[in-house]
Amino acid sequence: MARFNDQVEVLITWIRRNLRQVLLGLLVLVILATSVKTIKPEEQGVVLFLGKFTRTVQPGLSFIAPLGLEKMYKIPVQRQLKLEFGFRTETPGVRTVYSDEDFGAESLMLTGDLNLADVEWVVQYRIMDSYKYLFKVRDAEDALRDMSEAVMRKVVGDRTVNEVLTVGRQAVASNMEVLLQEMCVEYENGLQIEQVVLQDVNPPEPVKPSFNAVNQAQQERETLINQAESEYNQVIPRAKGEAEETIQLAEAYALNRVNRAIGEADRFSSLYAEYIKAPEVTKKRLYFEILERILPKIGDKIVVDEKGNNVLPLLNMDRKINTPAK
Repeated sequence: MARFNDQVEVLITWIRRNLRQVLLGLLVLVILATSVKTIKPEEQGVVLFLGKFTRTVQPGLSFIAPLGLEKMYKIPVQRQLKLEFGFRTETPGVRTVYSDEDFGAESLMLTGDLNLADVEWVVQYRIMDSYKYLFKVRDAEDALRDMSEAVMRKVVGDRTVNEVLTVGRQAVASNMEVLLQEMCVEYENGLQIEQVVLQDVNPPEPVKPSFNAVNQAQQERETLINQAESEYNQVIPRAKGEAEETIQLAEAYALNRVNRAIGEADRFSSLYAEYIKAPEVTKKRLYFEILERILPKIGDKIVVDEKGNNVLPLLNMDRKINTPAK
């Protein structure tokens, strides 16, 4: 203990003897600490002299007036920043961890058809003008958050809940991106909107089961419509083909009948011309032709004379008589 006290007394004595050098060294350290600044590649330095803007400094090693005469703000102008609405990311990565806090107040919105939708989205932006970012708008990030929420409520309020939840999501994001950029230009906050992404859009929790049931019914309706169209595309062309085939067969049958009628008419005209020349001969020839066609179809044949006498049955005349071999 005595040895420690002796060392303290020696140190105090040395400081007293070299007080001027010690103070000068401390002053040099303070000057270096307050005047030498390192700006990263994605940053830009904004320098203020006694609270007034003087200049911007590019990445690298820079010097400013020491002892608080000049102050530097480092602005990440080359970094893409983002604001999250309706949720907060605590640990990004392969398995992203989200905050359990409820942010429904900023994500629950009224649609144009007076329904509610829980809209979660992300605004990605860059700082394009560090001077405007710092001095034109007080707390530009909070202002951008309020602007984004106002624009999203406007865009969602112009659409039905089905559009917001289904087919109109991309249109909502695109329209919001345009309107939000116009507001940034109007307010001169020095921000450039890169992209607006709808992270998740759902109906409120109390009505989610009913909404899912409606969606399922709509999907089943679409499925039935597609099946009906598929069957229609199969049946109608086939029916048209069968109808065309029937029409062609009918036309062929009509043409055949007409041609046959024309042939019969020509044959009758020729026969009538022959009949005019020789009526008896023609009558006998027609009579014999008819018998020639009819008799082969008759089974048993009986030949009689004009008075019915001398009946001669000719049985099985059309059959071959088998004679026994000698």
